[in-house]
This record gives sequence, structure tokens and C-alpha cells, in this order.
Amino acid sequence: MEIVLNKPLPEFEAEATGDVQVTNTSHLGKVLILYFYPKDDTPGCTREAMEFRDNYDEIVKTGAIVFGVSRDNMESHNRFKEKLDLPFELIADTEEKMCHMFGVVKNKIMYGKKVKGIERSTFLIDADGILVQEWRKIKVKDHVSEVIQAVKVLKKAA
Repeated sequence: MEIVLNKPLPEFEAEATGDVQVTNTSHLGKVLILYFYPKDDTPGCTREAMEFRDNYDEIVKTGAIVFGVSRDNMESHNRFKEKLDLPFELIADTEEKMCHMFGVVKNKIMYGKKVKGIERSTFLIDADGILVQEWRKIKVKDHVSEVIQAVKVLKKAA
């Protein structure tokens, strides 16, 4: 089942670093930021993770929680998290269940070959578990500040 803007998230269950279980209801009462990225330890994904890390205190002040999501396994996530000193958890979606649910799996051309890749995307879920905003095909520069601004607007409206 795919997500729909302004509707509750469908049921899902995922495992994150730090032995954290994430479900569609596990973080009710908090604004949830889920950002999907292609692969641990690649240049763009490293920049994106560092942007979320460097703005983490401001994200926490807004009352939001952030999770990074990729198809990498837990071992890769733990190395990536430690290397970059990330203060948030990473979800290992090795079976691509969340990636398909959020519609971020896309066919791409890499070195002249068709490959299945992840479209860099971010989703904002309100405290009631409703998907309220999505950013797709994002560029890393200035994206995190855009997300923080959206959280602040959401909190004011609540």
C-alpha cells in the first residue's frame, strides 16, 4: 500500500539502529521526518546526513524526530552512523518495503545500464501520523532548512 498525502500512514514495521523499532504508530505525538537516501557512505548521501546532523539541535527544538532510510543493512548503517557521528537513527529497509510504500524506488540509468535506485526524498508526518508534506527529487543544498521551516509552520498550525 502506498502513502497518500493528507492521509494516515499505512501499517509498517521497520528496524533502526540503536535497536529502535519504527512503526506507523510508534511516534504518534511527535512530528516525524523520514528522509530516504540511496546509499550509505556515498558523497551526496554523506552530505545529506551531515546536513541533518548539523541541524539536529534545531530539529529537536521543534519537537520533531528524524530517521534516515535506505536499503543498506544494519551493519552498514552502524558504520555510517558512527563515522559521521549521527545523533539520529537509520532504518535498514533491506527488503525495500518502506521504499516501495513511499514510492521512492525508481528506474535510473547508471553508466548506460538500467538500475533500480532510490530517489532522494523526504516526508513530513504530523503528530497524528498523517503525511502532511513530501519533497521528491531533492537537492541536498538548503533542503534541511526547508524541512525545519515546514515543521515550524506545522507546529504553529497545531
